[in-house]
Amino acid sequence: MLSFDSALASSSKQAAMYEGQIKTLEDKLSEDLSNCRAIDGLLREAFVAIKRSSERAKNGALQTHVPYIHRELDESLAVLDDLERRLPLIRDQVAQVRRVYDSGRVKAKQLVHDLEWLNMDWHERWRIIVFTPRAPVSWRWKTLYRVLFTMFMATTIYLLARGLQGLYRAHSYRFVWGERLMS
Repeated sequence: MLSFDSALASSSKQAAMYEGQIKTLEDKLSEDLSNCRAIDGLLREAFVAIKRSSERAKNGALQTHVPYIHRELDESLAVLDDLERRLPLIRDQVAQVRRVYDSGRVKAKQLVHDLEWLNMDWHERWRIIVFTPRAPVSWRWKTLYRVLFTMFMATTIYLLARGLQGLYRAHSYRFVWGERLMS
C-alpha cells in the first residue's frame, strides 16, 4: 500500500502544482485580456479622435483654404488677362528698342569708319581715292582726284619722254657732259 499512497501523494502534489500553475496562468490571461481590452478601447478612442480631427480639418480647409485658393486663382487669371492684353504692346516696344539698338550700332560703325578715314594720312587717303572704289567721298571728288592724277601722270610721262629724247640726242651727237659742258 505504500506504493499506492506514495503514488497518490505524488499525484496529488503534482495535481496541486498543476492547479496552481493553471490558476497563475488563468490570472495572467485574465490580466492580459483586460489589458488588451483597455488597449483596444484606447485605440478606438484615438481612431475616433483622429477621425473627428480629420473631419474638422477637412471642413476647416474647405471653409478657409478653398476660398483663399479661389481668390488667388481669380487674381492670377486677372493678371494673366492683363498680361495677354499688354504683351503685344510690350512685344512692339521690344522690337522698336531692337531696331533703335541696331541702327545705333550701324551708326557707331559708320562713325568709327569715318574717324579712321579722317585720322588717315593725306597721301594714304589720296591713294585710296585714286586707286580704289571704296573711298568714302562723293563721285565728284573721286573724278576730280583721278583727273588731276591722270594729268599729273601725263605731264610726268611727257617730260620724261622729252628728257629721254634729249639724252638720246646728246648721246648721239656726242655732246660733252659734266665740267666740259658747252656754254
